[in-house]
Amino acid sequence: MTQGAGTDRAVRERSAERPIGAAGPSAWTAVADLLHERGLRWTPQRRRLVDVLVGTDGHVTGSELVERCRDVDPTTTPSTVYRTLAVLEDLGLVRHHHGMDGREEFHVLPDEEHGHLYCRGCGGEWEIAAAEAATIAEAFHRGRAFDVDPSHVTIVGTCAGCREGLAAEPRATPESRWSVPRPRARTG
Repeated sequence: MTQGAGTDRAVRERSAERPIGAAGPSAWTAVADLLHERGLRWTPQRRRLVDVLVGTDGHVTGSELVERCRDVDPTTTPSTVYRTLAVLEDLGLVRHHHGMDGREEFHVLPDEEHGHLYCRGCGGEWEIAAAEAATIAEAFHRGRAFDVDPSHVTIVGTCAGCREGLAAEPRATPESRWSVPRPRARTG
């Protein structure tokens, strides 16, 4: 599920109401009240998704969340999960970005806005720190008078290990996701 530029802008504007980092783990306990304040119901389906998110750290795709919810209740529908994710993004509890393949991914309880690096060789994925993303955003602001949303900065390229022919694994492992890229030892 991808969103158009206008929708992304609207999400950023709504998300600005609650700054990144303002939500901590205790924020999950307030979700029902926050929904009620917006005139929304605290349904069993929303509760199920929140329960799944409480046990999730870092990044997760929408389809992974649908499957995790279906493990608890097979009648879970993707539309309910995605609509609830949009509300939770408004509340600052999740933030979406688009992966290398265009899939929408969600960062749970984001501390700060950041971008992402993807290696097309090994499939490695790493976060671009907020300071690095700010440098990129500033360059576009100065050079093109264009304001960049750091959470949507995605750079595809080649990591040092692949560039030097050191990559031993064809795809990134879950353990290597979001860590600093380092050259891998030569094999054979």
